[in-house]
Amino acid sequence: MKAKESESKKKNTAQLKKEAHSLGIDLFGVADIRDMKKYFLQLDRKVLDDCRYGISLGVRLLKPVMDDIHDHPTPLYLHHYRQINYLLDRAALSIARVIQQNGFQALPIAASQVIDWEGQKGHVSHKAIAIAAGHGWIGRNNLLVNPLYGSQVRLVTVLTDYPLVTNGPVKGSCGTCALCITVCPAHAIREDHSDFDHRGCFEKLRTFKNSGNIGHYICGICIKACTGPVEQTQTRKPRQGKT
Repeated sequence: MKAKESESKKKNTAQLKKEAHSLGIDLFGVADIRDMKKYFLQLDRKVLDDCRYGISLGVRLLKPVMDDIHDHPTPLYLHHYRQINYLLDRAALSIARVIQQNGFQALPIAASQVIDWEGQKGHVSHKAIAIAAGHGWIGRNNLLVNPLYGSQVRLVTVLTDYPLVTNGPVKGSCGTCALCITVCPAHAIREDHSDFDHRGCFEKLRTFKNSGNIGHYICGICIKACTGPVEQTQTRKPRQGKT
C-alpha cells in the first residue's frame, strides 16, 4: 500500500513539475507546511486544515534588467517586476486548476500581495515556504538565496492537499560574500540576517516609491548584487584562450 502511495506521489509531482516548466517556471519544489500554518494570515482555517503541501514556484529575473539598476530602481525594473509577478500568478493558477481537475484542493497565493502593511506581510511567506521546499537559504539581505540564481528570483505559492513528494531545506550560506551589505542604500543589511533593519529598508523603499516615476515599494539594488554562489564561482574562473 505504501509503495503504491509513494508511486502516486512521484507521478503527481512529476506531472506538476512538467506543467510548471512548460509555463516558464525555473524553480519547482514542495514543502510540508503542517507546522507553518500557524503563521499564515487571513486564510480560512477550514481550507487550511486539508492542505499539507506548499508548492513553491520561482522565476529568475532577467540579467540585463538587473544590470540596468545602479543606485536606484528604474521604470524598466518596475515593469519587469510586475510582469514576473503576473507570470507567477498565472502559473500558480494553472497548477491549481490541474490539481482541481484531478479531484483535489488547491489555493494559489498571489506573488506580491500585502495584507499587513505595517508588518509588510502577505497571507503566507513565500520565502519561508521556498526555503522549506529546498530552493535555498536566507541571505544577509534577508531574502532567499538560491545556489544558482542568488536572490534574483521571485516566488509564488500554491497550497494543496494533492499528495506530493516533499523536498527538504538545503544546506548553504553566503560564506564570505558581503556584496549586499556594501551596496544597500539604506544600510539595512548586517552580517547576520537576523539583524536586518526592516524599518530602515521600508523607509528607503518609500523614498524610491515617491521619486523617479516608480510609484511602488521596490528597490532591487541588493538583488542585483546577489548573483548566487555558483555564478560567482563561474565568474571568477579565468577564461581559456583559444588554441
